[in-house]
Amino acid sequence: MRIGLVSDTHDNLDKIKKAVKLFNSKRVELVLHAGDFVAPFTIHYLDKLNCEYLGVFGNNDGEKEGLKRKSGGKIKDGPVELMFEDIKIALVHDLKALPARNFDIIVFGHSHKKELRKEGKTLLVNPGECGGWLTGKSTAAILDTDKLSVKFFKL
Repeated sequence: MRIGLVSDTHDNLDKIKKAVKLFNSKRVELVLHAGDFVAPFTIHYLDKLNCEYLGVFGNNDGEKEGLKRKSGGKIKDGPVELMFEDIKIALVHDLKALPARNFDIIVFGHSHKKELRKEGKTLLVNPGECGGWLTGKSTAAILDTDKLSVKFFKL
């Protein structure tokens, strides 16, 4: 399964559109957003994905009720636990909010820095910041659950 990974979009509509275009062109089957959407109007652009998406709230998501309503409940308080093809995945904004590491993969954001590392048997992935406001680098990633591999993309 190919899963698109994105985080920290921070209302940057141009970069959100580029991420959606990337994920649609790569035919991902699901997109996971690790938080900091910021405003509910960004959901309109995520709705253009050719697949489902699921997200968690970040520390800058002040309009939680609006985000929840616009997304049809696809954005939740994290962490969220998912199971795909016997692979246990956690989705969380701030990695510090997930003390347990009994997952195959943890997708997180918050630091605005792309990261890929192993901690024991757990693969930790931060797709970096989509918005690009903090680092000047806009990135997203695609996780292949069959190969347990991640590829990063500039937006």
